[in-house]
Amino acid sequence: MSIDSKNTAEQIDVRPEGHVPDTVANAAATPDREQPYGALGLKADEYASIREILGRRPTSGELAMYSVMWSEHCSYKSSKIYLRQFGQKVTPAMKKDLMVGMGENAGVVDVGGGWAVTFKVESHNHPSYIEPFQGAATGVGGIVRDIISMGARPVAVMDQLRFGAIDAPDTARVVDGVVGGISFYANCLGLPNIGGETYFDAVYQGNPLVNALAVGVLRHEDLHLANARGVGNKVVLFGARTGGDGIGGASILASDTFSSGGPTKRPAVQVGDPFAEKVLIECCLELFRDELVEGIQDLGAAGISCATSELASNGDGGMFIELDKVLLRDPSLTAEEILMSESQERMMAVVEPSKLEAFLAVTAKWDVETSVLGEVTDTGRLVIDWHGEEIVNVEPRTVAVDGPVYERPVAYPTWIDALQADSASALPRPTGNSVLREQFLELLGSANLSDKSWVTNQYDTYVLGNTALSFPDDGGMIRVDEESGLGFAIATDANGRYCQLDPKQGARLALAEAYRNVAVTGAVPAAVTDCLNFGSPENPEVMWQFSQTVEGLADGCLELEIPVTGGNVSFYNQTGTVPIHPTPVVGVLGVIQDVAKRVPSGWQDEGDNIYLLGTTALELDGSAWAGVIHDHLGGRPPAVDLDAERQLAQLLAAGADQSLLAAAHDLSDGGLAQALAESVLRFGVGARVWLGELLERDGIDAATALFSESTGRVIVSVPREDDVRFRGLCEGRGYPVARIGVTDGASESLEIQDVFTVSLDELRRTHRGTLPARFGATIPQ
Repeated sequence: MSIDSKNTAEQIDVRPEGHVPDTVANAAATPDREQPYGALGLKADEYASIREILGRRPTSGELAMYSVMWSEHCSYKSSKIYLRQFGQKVTPAMKKDLMVGMGENAGVVDVGGGWAVTFKVESHNHPSYIEPFQGAATGVGGIVRDIISMGARPVAVMDQLRFGAIDAPDTARVVDGVVGGISFYANCLGLPNIGGETYFDAVYQGNPLVNALAVGVLRHEDLHLANARGVGNKVVLFGARTGGDGIGGASILASDTFSSGGPTKRPAVQVGDPFAEKVLIECCLELFRDELVEGIQDLGAAGISCATSELASNGDGGMFIELDKVLLRDPSLTAEEILMSESQERMMAVVEPSKLEAFLAVTAKWDVETSVLGEVTDTGRLVIDWHGEEIVNVEPRTVAVDGPVYERPVAYPTWIDALQADSASALPRPTGNSVLREQFLELLGSANLSDKSWVTNQYDTYVLGNTALSFPDDGGMIRVDEESGLGFAIATDANGRYCQLDPKQGARLALAEAYRNVAVTGAVPAAVTDCLNFGSPENPEVMWQFSQTVEGLADGCLELEIPVTGGNVSFYNQTGTVPIHPTPVVGVLGVIQDVAKRVPSGWQDEGDNIYLLGTTALELDGSAWAGVIHDHLGGRPPAVDLDAERQLAQLLAAGADQSLLAAAHDLSDGGLAQALAESVLRFGVGARVWLGELLERDGIDAATALFSESTGRVIVSVPREDDVRFRGLCEGRGYPVARIGVTDGASESLEIQDVFTVSLDELRRTHRGTLPARFGATIPQ
C-alpha cells in the first residue's frame, strides 16, 4: 500500500472556483498587498511582528495560522506571565505522583498499581451562547479528545455551568440547549456524567459559562505525548472530514467580547457527531495497544494549524504537509479555511513508515476515514503545500510557542473598597423561630440551592458500570480497577460572588471547597485542574482580578502540597463593557484505595449520631443567605485555613478507611441548614438536631449557626457502635467536633429542636420544585 493511499475514501481534486492560492513566492513578490489581519483578530503590532519573523508579508495561509495560534484562546498571551507560578511554586512532594504536568493536552497522575488518571477542564463559553446545543456538545467532545490523546480511555465527564437569572426571558433557551447538548454528546459516547455545578446569576445573562471536564484512565506504559519525532515518519489525519464549521472559533469567537446586540458569529460554532467520536475513541485505543503511534494530537481549537505547528514544535522541528490531501465535507473550502476549521472528531498522528500499513488497517477496521498528509523532516520548518504550490513556510515554534506575551496594565478596582466595606453583618438576622423557618425554606428553594435533578436526570450517571458516587453526592467517584477496588473521586467548585469581593480569597475558597468535597467521599486529594473565567484582559481591573486569582490559587496549592496539572483560561467573558464576576473553577482529583469504603453525602440508617466538624463564625458576606434573603453582595468572603482543611481531609480519610463514617457532607453554600436538608433528602431519613452546644461554644446566634458559610466544616453521621472510636479519632487529631443530632427515620422530618420542624414532604416540594416550575417537568430516573 503506498503512503499516499486513503483507506476509506477518495479525495476529489477540486480547487474552489475562482480561488487563486497565495503562495510564498507570491507573498515575497507582493510585499505591499493589504491583508485583513484585523478581521482575523490580530492587532497591528502583532501583524508587524509576523512580517518581521518571516522577513516578508505572510501568505494568506500563514496569516490564518498565526491569527488562530496567536489568539488569546490558544496562546495565553495575556495570562502566561501569571500562569508560570503554577510551575514555580512546587515542592518535591507535589511532583512525586505527577507523571505529566502543564503543557500537554491533559495532566496525568499516578494513582498506584500501575494505573494513572488523566483529567482536564476547559471552557466552551461563547459558542454555547451563540448555539447552546452544539456549543455545549462540542465542548464535551473537545475535552474528551484531549483525554484520548494522552493514551487513556475516557471514563467520565463533568460540567460546570453558569447561566443568567433563572427568570430572565433568554435563560430557558440557553439552559435547554446547553443541558441537551451535554447530555446528547456524553450519553451517545457512553460516558457517565458524575458531577458538576449549575448556578444562576444575572451577571452571566449575556455570557453563560459552559466548562467541561473529562477524566480518563490508563496504564503507565500506555502514556502518549504530542510530538512529531523521527525524520521520515508519516503525518496522518484521521476521523471526521473537515468542513466549514468552527472557522475562526478560537481567534474570532473565543477571543473577543459579545456586543450588546445578542448572539452573532454563528459560523464559528462547531458541529459535533458523538457517534463518530465514539468510534474514534475505540480506534485510537487499538492504535495505542498495537503501538502504531509515535505521537498524537487532537484537533480542537485552531484545527490543523494547531496540530501541525504544535506537533512539529514538540518534536524534531520540521514537517511537510500536502494540505490538498485533507478529506473535505465541502470541496469549496479554501486552503485558509481548511487551516482554520475547527471541525470536530479529528486526530493527527505521527506514524513510522514501517507501521503505516498496520495503522491504516486499524482505521479501516473501524471505518475511520484517513489521509496521509506528509512527513516529519529535519528542516526546522513547517512547510505546507496546496496542489503543489507552497503556501506556508514558517518556523513552527513562532506559530505555536513563541507568540506574543503581554504584560497587560493592572489596576486596583476603583469600586472594590466600597464593596468590601458593605458587610452583610449589618443586615438584620432573624431571631423568631417562624422567620428562621421561612428563610430556611426560601433558601432551600432558591435557584442556586434547589435540587438540580432537572439537569442531572438528563445525564447517564452509571453507564460503564464503574460509578461509585454521583449526583447529588459532594464528589463523583469512579472505580479504576475492578480487582483491587482502586478508584478516584473528583469535585469542582467556584463561587463568583466570593471572587467579586476578593479574587485571591475567592480562589483559595474554591480550592478549599473542591478539596473538602473530595475528602468527604473518603478519597485523598492528589491533584488540581482549573478553568479561569474572566472578562476582557484589556481591562486593567480585570487583569488585577486575574493576577490575584492565580496568586491565590498557586499559593493555596503550595500550602496544600497539591499540584496544578493543567487547565484553561477563558477571557473576554462579558457583554459590552460589563465583565462577569471572576469565576475560577477549580477541580480536585483524589485517590481512594477501595471504592467499597466510599462515603455518601446523606444518612441512610436510624439512630446514627450526627457530628459537626469545625467551628462556626459570623461569616455571611457573599453568602447565599445575603443574596437570596437580602439581594446583597458586599463585605469580605469567609476566612480559609488551608492547613486546617488538610487536617480535616486526613481525619476524614482515616474515618473512611476505618469504616467509622456512615455519611459525610461538606458545609458551603447555605451553611449548616442547607447541608442538613440535603443530608435528610439524600435517602429520605429524617433527623433531630440541637444547636445549644454549638451556640454556646462558638458564641453565635441561631441564624449564624444555620446560615453562616464558615469553612473547614463537615457534618458526618456515625453509627452508635463506632461513636467512641470516632470521638477518639477527632480528639487524637485535635479537630473541633460537636455532637449536634441523631438520625431519626421514624419522624419523617427535619427537627431543629426549639427552633422549627419541617416534614420531609415539605422539604422535597420546596427543594425540587424550582427548576421544573421554570423549565418544565423533570425527567424521571
